[in-house]
Amino acid sequence: MKKLDKLIIKTFTGPFIATFFVTLFVLIMQFLWKYIDDFVGKGLDTWVIMKLMAYTSASLVTLALPLAVLLSSIMTFGNLGESFELVALKSSGISLLRFMRPLFVLCFLIATLDFLFANYAIPVANLQAKSLLYDVTNSKPAFNIKPGEFYTDIPGYTIKVAQKDPDNKTIHQVIIYDKSSGGGSDQVILADKGTMGLSANKQFLLFKLENGWRYEERYARMGNMQPGDLIRLGFKEYTKAFDMSSFRFNQTDVNLFSSNQQMLNVRQLDKALDSLQRDIKIYTKSLNAYVTTRYSFNKWKDTGWLKQAPPLAVSHFIDAIPAQQQEYVWQRVAQNLRETQMTLDGSAKDYAEKFSQILLFKVEWQRKFTLAFACIVMFMIGAPLGSIIRKGGLGTPLVFAVIFFVIFNIFFMVGEKMARSNVLTTFGGMWLSNIVLMPIAIFLIYKALNDSQLFNKEFYFRLFRYIRQLIDRTPVAALVKVRASNGKRAS
Repeated sequence: MKKLDKLIIKTFTGPFIATFFVTLFVLIMQFLWKYIDDFVGKGLDTWVIMKLMAYTSASLVTLALPLAVLLSSIMTFGNLGESFELVALKSSGISLLRFMRPLFVLCFLIATLDFLFANYAIPVANLQAKSLLYDVTNSKPAFNIKPGEFYTDIPGYTIKVAQKDPDNKTIHQVIIYDKSSGGGSDQVILADKGTMGLSANKQFLLFKLENGWRYEERYARMGNMQPGDLIRLGFKEYTKAFDMSSFRFNQTDVNLFSSNQQMLNVRQLDKALDSLQRDIKIYTKSLNAYVTTRYSFNKWKDTGWLKQAPPLAVSHFIDAIPAQQQEYVWQRVAQNLRETQMTLDGSAKDYAEKFSQILLFKVEWQRKFTLAFACIVMFMIGAPLGSIIRKGGLGTPLVFAVIFFVIFNIFFMVGEKMARSNVLTTFGGMWLSNIVLMPIAIFLIYKALNDSQLFNKEFYFRLFRYIRQLIDRTPVAALVKVRASNGKRAS
């Protein structure tokens, strides 16, 4: 490795590491804003949130790497162009492609590591993140009774307090409606005052009530809504315990999500695709067997059998059936049609589900390669773009990086959606963004090799002036000038 290669790699490495972590942080913040409503008010432990962020950040690495490569390559070559180091290199006979070669090899290694990470690490991270996110979104909010509102999150109970003291424990005018005992009886507890707190093992919420009444209405028979006995009990002190097990954060077994396509590597995806395609063949064979055995005339429709059949003695085949049996025949025909329609609808629904699953698995298979190759495409755009604009720092490079990344992301999402809906093939849909950006990368490299003035204001000013001179020389422009001069003379 020559000193020139070490120089360019060292210049690229610092911005790449910085921009990668900044990009990853922005993507994580986007994830938080999306699910912030599911996190707030549920009393989640800090460890649970940290684990979820760690697993989510791992799944976002493949999306952050292309943007980091694009931004860092623009910054690197922009800084070298701004300090006239690129000019010095070109004047010494070193071409831009030779200068890009070590970074191209480095970006190829980054793309390879990106694929390996997406193939082996991200499926595990997705499995843990999806299961943990499912538990978080489906967990109940933390216990919080507000004054003047009915609280119904505890199964079988409805609670209302008129007032709560600032200590968040003392409550006044308490009403508890208890339906936990089932259909046999209803209980209502009224109390003037009380305190609430957790038990020592934090398994129960204890209401220690004072000066109240307990009403219980028992029905005459189980399942019969006719009222029976009404029991009223007064108390000076009464403790009511509520089971808090439903508020606990319970983690689901991760194996329930292991069959999802996002939790599989390339080899597992290939195996799953083989199984799904085998199921498709089984559906096709069973459907063909059902149709051909039930409606055997399909085998004879192209053999000319109808032409050789003897003519009917009546004008229509229904006239050959006795009148007293025609209604029965129509009923049997309608029943057979309904049974056939139900069978075909069920088979078509199963086939559509299996086919859509195949598309999802193929899309995920292509994604692992697409995002890895995007690192190379982004470098092929960023390196010549930085040498053309010749602006270092974070301002101008960030603007161009965001523009091209938005273009990439739009075409990537549109292509993925079209691939999932079978509008495009999975290869065409998932590689659409790279296919669109590759000609742009080649065009920018060509312009950079020829010292293009693509982003020079003076170049566009001279071009506009030249076009205006050409327009002024046209016959139409000359005729307009003559008429304008004649009008001035007449006035």
